[in-house]
Amino acid sequence: MSRYVRELGDRMLAMRLALAGRVHQYPEIQALRRFLSAFAVDCVFDVGANRGQYATMLRKDAAFRGTILSFEPNPEIFAELEGRAASDGKWHVFNMALSDFDGTASFNIMAADQFSSLKKPSEQQDAVFAERNKVTRTVDMQCRRLDGLLSELKATHGFARPFLKMDTQGHDLSVCEGAGGALGEMAGVQTELGVRPIYEGGTGYRAMIDWLAERAFVPSAFFANNKGHFPLLVEMDGIFVNQALLPQDC
Repeated sequence: MSRYVRELGDRMLAMRLALAGRVHQYPEIQALRRFLSAFAVDCVFDVGANRGQYATMLRKDAAFRGTILSFEPNPEIFAELEGRAASDGKWHVFNMALSDFDGTASFNIMAADQFSSLKKPSEQQDAVFAERNKVTRTVDMQCRRLDGLLSELKATHGFARPFLKMDTQGHDLSVCEGAGGALGEMAGVQTELGVRPIYEGGTGYRAMIDWLAERAFVPSAFFANNKGHFPLLVEMDGIFVNQALLPQDC
C-alpha cells in the first residue's frame, strides 16, 4: 500500500508541476521528498539562497516541515529573502557567505543576480551566459566556516540530522572544505556540478564527485540544473548520501 500511495503522490506532483510550467523540477523535487523523509532530515542548510526559491520549493512541493537555515550574501536580495521567510517560524536567514575561512571578501554582483558569486566569471563560459554573468559591482561580505557555526546553530535550533544544500555559483567546494569534520554530521549534500566552465577556478563535476566520495558521500540522484542547455549540458545538481546512514549491504 505504501508503494501505491507514493507512486500516486509522484503522479499528482508531476501533473501539478506540468500545469505550472515547472515539469523540469520534477526529478529534483521527487528525489528530495524521498531523501528528506527516508533519512529523517530535520534541518536544511540552504547555502546560496538568493530570494528563497529553494526553501519555498521545500515547503510547497517537497513536504519538508523542519528547520531551514538560509544563507545569502547579496544585501539587496537578502532583504527580499528576509521578507519571504518572515511568516515562517522555522525558516531563519543569515546575510553572510559560507566559505573555507572566517573573514571578509569581495562578493561579485552579476547582471543577473542569481549568478552572483565570490568567484569571477570564466572567460570560457558559453555565450548564452555572457550578458547575465558579468560583474556589475562588488560588495564586501562576511564569510564564515560552517564548522565554526554548526554547534552554535544546533544549540539554538535543536536539530539533529541536517542536510547541506549549496548553490553558490562555483564556490560549493569551498563551503564543503569550510565544514571540516562537521561535514560528516550531514545526512546528505546537494551540490551544483559544473560540466562546462562558468566561473574561474570552479570545481569540475568529476573532481567534486571524487572529493565527496573520499569523505564517504555517495551519489543518490543526479538531474539537470534548471532546464539544461540542449544539446550540451552546462551544470547538473547531485544529491549525495552519507554512507554511514546506509545499510551495510549497500
